[in-house]
Amino acid sequence: MSADPELPTNDIEQADVHIEFKDVCKSFDQNVKVIQNLHLTIQRGEFLTMLGPSGSGKTTCLMMLAGFESPTSGTITVNGNPIQQLMPHKRNMGMVFQHYALFPHMSVGKNLAFPLEVRGVPAVERAEKIEKALELVQLEGFQDRKTTQLSGGQQQRVAIARALVFEPEIVLMDEPLGALDRRLREEMQDEIRRLHQQLGVTMVYVTHDQMEAMVLSDHVAVLQGGEIEQIATPETLYEEPNRVFVSSFIGDNNILYGVVKQVDENEICHVDLNGKDMVQALTVSPHKPGDEVWIAVRPERVKLRPKKELYTNEFDAVVEDIAFMGDHLRLRVTTCGIQKFHVKIQNIVGHGRVLPGDKVRIGWAALDCRALAKEK
Repeated sequence: MSADPELPTNDIEQADVHIEFKDVCKSFDQNVKVIQNLHLTIQRGEFLTMLGPSGSGKTTCLMMLAGFESPTSGTITVNGNPIQQLMPHKRNMGMVFQHYALFPHMSVGKNLAFPLEVRGVPAVERAEKIEKALELVQLEGFQDRKTTQLSGGQQQRVAIARALVFEPEIVLMDEPLGALDRRLREEMQDEIRRLHQQLGVTMVYVTHDQMEAMVLSDHVAVLQGGEIEQIATPETLYEEPNRVFVSSFIGDNNILYGVVKQVDENEICHVDLNGKDMVQALTVSPHKPGDEVWIAVRPERVKLRPKKELYTNEFDAVVEDIAFMGDHLRLRVTTCGIQKFHVKIQNIVGHGRVLPGDKVRIGWAALDCRALAKEK
């Protein structure tokens, strides 16, 4: 990798900041803001994923960082220096696109040579860098192969090699695995993880695939409507979502609506769901009696037919449907006045004891569900 500029020794924390978005806004029509007052800090060597549905602004953020779009307002800095005035090829960032963007009339070697030629790298050095990049992605000996003769996975490896060949300090990836089938996606996820660990380069990744984000990332920024809903480690996003959108977008969640009746000193609140069912849940933000809240509980945390009084939350339910999911079964039940409450049970011997129409008891712990502030 190319060396970073000399960093100050009296400010270690600031020295670790590699990329920063400062109050960045973006509008394409001077009216609707697709990015709103974005502030985001990315540490050196970090793998950060921008995750969100279509239209959430994640790709726009990446394009502004790459230099293909300009912020309407705000500043983007790398190593503390604003980069808005730099052309894309002057930013020392490798870019991997969803549809590879390889030159079909060129060989693999010439595709990799292109970014080096743009940067004025001498021919002998180009050959060395191309060989090294192909070795990184395990495509040694493919220099003379036409890109049209490669499989989808091989083409994506070439695209990644092209992004790495000039030894950038930052690598940007825009849904790079979206065109691959599931098996190839999983293989390439392993490859990208390996490359990040081996090179220690800062990576900024864009995807709408929650599992991909969870597998790859040090931190995930969940975007909706041009704003970051929450940014945290994958485990924290899954176990401790602080917004209803995040709890629903990251994994499966059952969402119940209710009104807070009391809050205990241990941050457990008692929530009235429908006038007769009461749920105890961990509070995420301060609540007081009378507050309207959403209760989030994950299907795998719900126990089917628990031992009597094992959980603080226990309810009668009716099994409406059972879906076979391979390693688990997904039950849709009616409970607490709602008809689409899901329970996951392991696919083990004896699961056939549960059939559609059965009346069952379900339960879960107060610490396994969260009371989230009602959102507009």
